[in-house]
Amino acid sequence: MLVQTGIIVAFGLYLIAMLAVGIYFSRRSQDLSDYVLGGRGIGKWVTALSAQASDMSGWLLMGLPGLAYVSGFGESFWLAAGLALGTYLNWRLVAKRLRIYTKMANDSLTLADFFENRFGDKTHLLRLISSIFIVIFFTLYVSSGFIAGGKLFNTVFGIKYEYAILIGGGVLVLYTFLGGFFAVSWSDLIQGFIMLFAAIVVPIAALMSLGGSTPALEKINQISPWMLSITKDISGNNLSAIAIISSAAWGLGYFGMPHILVRFMGIDSPKNIRDARIIGMIWVIISLASAIFIGIIGRAYTAAAPLGGADSEKIFMVMVQSLFFTFMAGILLSAILAAIMSTADSQLLVAASSISEDFYKTFFKKDASQADLVKAGRIAVMIIAIVAYSISLNPNSSVFKVVSFAWAGLGSTFGPVVLVALFWRRATAKGALAGILAGGITVIVWKNLSQHFGGIFSLYEIVPAFIISLAAIFIVSLIDNEPPAEITELFDKVKKEV
Repeated sequence: MLVQTGIIVAFGLYLIAMLAVGIYFSRRSQDLSDYVLGGRGIGKWVTALSAQASDMSGWLLMGLPGLAYVSGFGESFWLAAGLALGTYLNWRLVAKRLRIYTKMANDSLTLADFFENRFGDKTHLLRLISSIFIVIFFTLYVSSGFIAGGKLFNTVFGIKYEYAILIGGGVLVLYTFLGGFFAVSWSDLIQGFIMLFAAIVVPIAALMSLGGSTPALEKINQISPWMLSITKDISGNNLSAIAIISSAAWGLGYFGMPHILVRFMGIDSPKNIRDARIIGMIWVIISLASAIFIGIIGRAYTAAAPLGGADSEKIFMVMVQSLFFTFMAGILLSAILAAIMSTADSQLLVAASSISEDFYKTFFKKDASQADLVKAGRIAVMIIAIVAYSISLNPNSSVFKVVSFAWAGLGSTFGPVVLVALFWRRATAKGALAGILAGGITVIVWKNLSQHFGGIFSLYEIVPAFIISLAAIFIVSLIDNEPPAEITELFDKVKKEV
């Protein structure tokens, strides 16, 4: 009972702290620019850690360790390597240019807003289609956070899964509802530190409990001599080229993640991008390595009673509850809640801002006041959360699988368009629209084909979708008339600024 009380106290303090952040920043979110982009006044530390914490989600302490636990080092290594490279390239190629371009392109507040201003789309089709895909894929993504939260509270406290989802989700929705971008970014800074601390401490404690590295390696080799191989799976089979490419290709997704891209848009100065990139990369490399370490060491730690199926994603929780006591266990377990919230809050906010700015203002109330737009955004937060909750009600859902599909959808729908918008002067609005449609539709079709056929269709859907989207942009843009002079002139101005 004492142990349970300590965990409850730690969880309670964490949730109260997140609510306090939301209440505090609610006073600074009175217009839409503040609510969805922090008035472009977020510092480098908050930008860096909120971007990376919002990236990883509950997947970092559940999905990736679960993959390493089941499959060994190989597949998880290639996935982590792809993510680390994708993170670096996103910071290096996209961050500064996007910050400058969105400010100069009529002070664009959302990704859909930027596309419309960048390509000079007078029909609003780019904005509309972009917003539809953002809402669809982000609602799925938010549901993955609810699933992870449900598993957490169900495992730790024995709360019925359906009710467990409501606890973490309720706090998440409330502080996002109140504080907007300021609350989301500052809470993500706190959550990023908690996640990093837990990801380092737990596997080290498990390693020490096993007697050190030598006994742990002996246990790992007993489970499988190929457990630590980067070219073989746990059964000793060579990883196929499709498996390696599919894992590494996760890195492509970064170029199209609106909840990460808005962090670049909201930083206080383009000059701070370089420092933010260094901070972010250090966090990413340590966190990814630690997450894989959790899965590998966890497999040795539970060798006598290994976890099966979807329960493999609970290895972090199992080790914490076994290795730590009372309040410390609660702090470490709250890291999962931090990981969940740091992503779901950002996704809720981006989807809600898309509804208020790109749907409500553009199509329904062009003269909407700032107060009206903030209110519309807050209502949208509630609606999306309700839909995500209904999707997450199946307790057998895999966090990894839901994230995988949503990641591919966002990455291939928007990634190619973002890159082309920033680097190709000749790109047109029709080309961008073709790319968005081609990427989003290909992901959905390919995913369905992969469930019925093997072979090439087992390739992660982000790869073909990304390629087809790029091809559609280039082909349609070259067939189309050249962009208007004011569009190419703005592109040239941005290029000089960069």
